[in-house]
Amino acid sequence: MTWFNRQSRLVQIILLLIPVVNWVVEIVVRWSTWLKKGGLIRFIVCILVTLPTGIVFGWLDLIWVLLFKKLFLQ
Repeated sequence: MTWFNRQSRLVQIILLLIPVVNWVVEIVVRWSTWLKKGGLIRFIVCILVTLPTGIVFGWLDLIWVLLFKKLFLQ
């Protein structure tokens, strides 16, 4: 998770803009966050991101990063 937050906002947006890349970034960031912090909500989000619905989370996170400079439910 920290490597994603350390990137410039432009790099974060580019990573979340490309369809397959955003899904991979979502999986890596979400699971690493859950491993570090734990929690039931984070675990449920990890499962949802791992499924094909993860692409939807990627687009939601793209908008969230544009508005709030962090990932949704982080």
